[in-house]
Amino acid sequence: MKEITKWSITVALAGFLFGFDTVVISGANSPIKELWNLSPFMHGTFIMSMALWGTVAGSLLGGFPTKKLGRKKTLFWIGILFFVSALGCALAQDPYSFSAFRFIGGIGVGVSSVAAPIYISEISSESNRGKLGGLYQFWLVFGILIAFVSNWLLKGVDGTNDWRWMLGVEAIPALIYTLMVMKVPNSPRWLVLQKKDDAGAMLILQKIYEGAGAAQSRLEEIKLDLQQTTTSENLFQKKYSKVLWLGFLIAFFNQLSGINFVLYYAPQILEQAGLGGSESLFNSIAIGIVNLIFTFIGVRLLDKLGRKQLIIIGSVGYIVSLIMVGICFQMQLSPALLLTFICTFVASHAIGQGAVIWVFISEIFPNRVRAYGQSWGTSTHWVFAAIITLVTPFFIDDKEGIMRDHLWNIYYFFAGMMVLQLLWAIIAMPETKGRTLEELEKELVTDA
Repeated sequence: MKEITKWSITVALAGFLFGFDTVVISGANSPIKELWNLSPFMHGTFIMSMALWGTVAGSLLGGFPTKKLGRKKTLFWIGILFFVSALGCALAQDPYSFSAFRFIGGIGVGVSSVAAPIYISEISSESNRGKLGGLYQFWLVFGILIAFVSNWLLKGVDGTNDWRWMLGVEAIPALIYTLMVMKVPNSPRWLVLQKKDDAGAMLILQKIYEGAGAAQSRLEEIKLDLQQTTTSENLFQKKYSKVLWLGFLIAFFNQLSGINFVLYYAPQILEQAGLGGSESLFNSIAIGIVNLIFTFIGVRLLDKLGRKQLIIIGSVGYIVSLIMVGICFQMQLSPALLLTFICTFVASHAIGQGAVIWVFISEIFPNRVRAYGQSWGTSTHWVFAAIITLVTPFFIDDKEGIMRDHLWNIYYFFAGMMVLQLLWAIIAMPETKGRTLEELEKELVTDA
């Protein structure tokens, strides 16, 4: 069991690079805009959103290498992508090369959200799969927090070139992760399904289940699953319609909670609520700390309360906090009260959707199409993340104030979407805790 925890922590560090890479650009935002005298279009399209489009591409295509090359090799190349992106961005001499390297980093983010959760779900047992799978989200949130701290520490080290150090420092954890991931074994399910290496899979299963009998039983279950594979096996078949909808809806509701609307633009939102610039920056860091603490709590509860129960709890928290944030804006109540409910909203996300999404998607798809299923769920997540991120400035940066002065409406909209999520969780979301991946397949796939 000690070995499995070590492997899971190592692979989950891809989440740290994910979080760090996503947020570190915040420190380079203004300096790059001034250095290259960028227009709003160039700034938004080539600097700020290029990594996001790389993430969409990586999540859409990530299922192929994860299945064909294997989980381990794909995770190794993810580390290389982050390393190259960090150094390339730090040394870039124009906005075009900078954008290209940011796109490469985005691909790393997208593929990591496919490969890492799959690997952890396949090397863990049904009793600890939630806790170990949740490590990916924990490290992701921790990476976001460290990126903010790193940017703060590097501010002023090299004058106008501070931003190069901020972006380049990611090469260090990327290199460490790449070297560490070389020491983890291949997924036992991938060895059986793709390489037909029963002996190699058995060695790993014995470490997972701590006993030859249990390991042999699990190996036979995986091999039986392999025998059911047809020559025309692909994800978009009628028998997979239930898991396709589950993967789509968990990702859809994740983004329609408004989490990116709040986190990506927290300083601006707080400024509009009456908090000063420096004060809003400090409070956005406080929001990050709340996110980390409640992510840890959510991860600890995944195998105790279960995925479904956490989504229900989170949904209730979402609904109450979003309605109250809307009221605070609409009635221009105290900024301190607003911050309290924004922190409540972030805590609700962290303990619910934040802790559940990557674990749940990695569990619900059958062995033979899991890589493509994970790609389906994560690409849904990233496409809606891109849409929300692109639409948000119309509310935040509205110079005439027509949309900005009615910002509260968007929070009521998100609250309404969370009512739908609550109903979906109660009525249609299956509980996956304490079940083997093969048992879940028999329940969720129509002809399994």
